[in-house]
Amino acid sequence: MTQHIIQTDNAPQAIGTYSQAVRVDRTVYLSGQIPLVPATMALIEGDISAQITQVFDNLQAVAEATGGDFSDVVKLNVFLTDLAHFPIVNEIMARYFQPPYPARAAIGVAALPKGADVEMDAVMVLKPQEYPAS
Repeated sequence: MTQHIIQTDNAPQAIGTYSQAVRVDRTVYLSGQIPLVPATMALIEGDISAQITQVFDNLQAVAEATGGDFSDVVKLNVFLTDLAHFPIVNEIMARYFQPPYPARAAIGVAALPKGADVEMDAVMVLKPQEYPAS
């Protein structure tokens, strides 16, 4: 088993004791992303649509840093402080993912870091041609 820590400046830096992602062989575990703007490390301004879009952009940046992309995501977890926003997640997710869609869970939570309204994490399995030899 070979483990690699993934880090990119194109996504927010970790705000705690975790890595942006960890790759173990072809499986990549992407840590939760909230709607932080990487350059400022501040929450994006705007409505829930802006927050959801920023989270997908952040996850996409980490996915690309692994050598993969969203077509490699097999599981997506969505955490919302208001489950009424779930239809907006579906609408925006359709801009980032193509069928077949990954498995997914949507969980209502009381609060998220920094007062965010949405957080997402994911699991990817890289295609053999994407898997860097190590």
